[in-house]
Amino acid sequence: MKAVIFDMDGVLVDSEPVIIEASLRVLKKYGVEAKASDFKEFTGMGDDIFIGGVARKYGLEYDPSMKLQAYDIYLDIIDTHIKKFPGALPLIKNLKDKGMILAVASASDLVKVRANLKALGADENDFKAIITGSDVKRKKPFPDIYLKAADAISIDPSDCIVVEDAVSGTMAGVAAGMKVAAVTTSFPPQPLYDAGASWVFNDIFSVSEII
Repeated sequence: MKAVIFDMDGVLVDSEPVIIEASLRVLKKYGVEAKASDFKEFTGMGDDIFIGGVARKYGLEYDPSMKLQAYDIYLDIIDTHIKKFPGALPLIKNLKDKGMILAVASASDLVKVRANLKALGADENDFKAIITGSDVKRKKPFPDIYLKAADAISIDPSDCIVVEDAVSGTMAGVAAGMKVAAVTTSFPPQPLYDAGASWVFNDIFSVSEII
């Protein structure tokens, strides 16, 4: 294997509680009293679907401006609400030391990805490519974002390992012809294995065991 492509949310940082809080606040402006559990089925599919799916559950038509409002709130509260996975930065360093090419492929928009990397304390230059949801039309579980990432780093998909936390993202990595190492930050092991993950770990640093 020559490259490792990271999903962002739930993999490098525990940002799901932040975007959920931001989304709840936005939906409340529209009269929707949603619950955090409403977002679970839309995890990993991009924030338009993440927010829009819950809005439609309550009979509210989704407007893209809702995501922009959520991002404004997200950026305001990220420093106090986000949690860093302790093994993320050591894993990035370990993989770089081993000569692996690194990339990020996140269904979120670039502004959110950059904010997450900054909160983590990671250097954007550690990654040869950063691909976001705005770079592809079809979101996970379609393979498009991972195929675009492989193309951006000039590595054959079969030589890439995807690190994911979501069922939809795992399906996307498998559909792209890549091996998937999943972490149990968002889903228990069995659904991830069922989605096609080759390995499932309880913590992010353990991914280094397969390199």
